[in-house]
Amino acid sequence: MKDSTLLSELGIPADYGTQPYLPRYDEAEELVEIEDDMFGRSLRLAPGTARDWLTMKQAALDDGVELLIVSGYRSVTYQVELIRNKLSKGLTIDRILQVNAAPGFSQHHTGQALDLATPGCRPLTEEFEDSPAFAWLGANAARFAFSMPYGRDNIHGIVYEPWHWSQCE
Repeated sequence: MKDSTLLSELGIPADYGTQPYLPRYDEAEELVEIEDDMFGRSLRLAPGTARDWLTMKQAALDDGVELLIVSGYRSVTYQVELIRNKLSKGLTIDRILQVNAAPGFSQHHTGQALDLATPGCRPLTEEFEDSPAFAWLGANAARFAFSMPYGRDNIHGIVYEPWHWSQCE
């Protein structure tokens, strides 16, 4: 199925990703399994990102900060199912697209994006920004080539995601 047909089937506007601009991302061609995420699911990342994540996670731990991974690589098919599940629960596509990129537009497709958490903090919530883990990432993530692309009022129109850290350009 072509991308435009799939997006139309999900109710995603044909001009999605143009205003505001959100780049398309190809699925990773090579992935390695590194660990289970905090829900016990097998986690895969692009090889360089996997290496950098494990090094960064250990560096944080050496500084007394525990980083947990909520999610990493997501296929386009997984992204479609994620959106379909939310639609089936009665959420509007406009609301869904504020927190989930359309299939083909998610940094998670690259295997170079992580959603992170820390013990004592509910995953995927803004409260993460008040944690020592977030402060540590702000001071140290760039050393491992990670950045937080979806800060407050970001140019992509994605809601603030202090938990989302990426090596995507």
